[in-house]
Amino acid sequence: MDVHEARTRFRELREKDGPVPAAELDAIWAVLATTRPEEILGEWKGGEFATGHPLNGMLAKAGWHGKRFASVHDAKPLMCRDATGALYSNLELGKGEASLWTVEFRGETTATMVYDGQPVFDHFKWVDDTTLMGIMTAKGVPPEGPFYYFFLERDTEAGSPREAAPAGAGA
Repeated sequence: MDVHEARTRFRELREKDGPVPAAELDAIWAVLATTRPEEILGEWKGGEFATGHPLNGMLAKAGWHGKRFASVHDAKPLMCRDATGALYSNLELGKGEASLWTVEFRGETTATMVYDGQPVFDHFKWVDDTTLMGIMTAKGVPPEGPFYYFFLERDTEAGSPREAAPAGAGA
């Protein structure tokens, strides 16, 4: 598979209603370009692939909107929407926030978000100029997974997030 085929298949799987095989996502990941933390700063709107991972559907229930990378040392992994639609960084669900690092994953060095309060890593690669593919790994997960697969798109309409969840904005 070349990068053009990978991008086409990525878009097809993203729109698929139903299960998405992790092996297909792994094949796409293998040909995508790596990125550096500084290249992905900004606001991102997120979504997931329905691979059957235990997290599938959980972030949507929490109102997950995406991620915000203000700087390499200021990453907000769980930008959520409250009942009024306002964005906030869900510190409780994320057990804090995160930072961006360059980490080796599957033999390649790429931008990785390291959570502050839990042993979780989100690795990123470019699909195109405005889209990232992500794979979440965690301590205790074997090299073959299961992994949580997701995507991020540049979000120009995110607005200014609050630093913490408002009262009553639980999952």
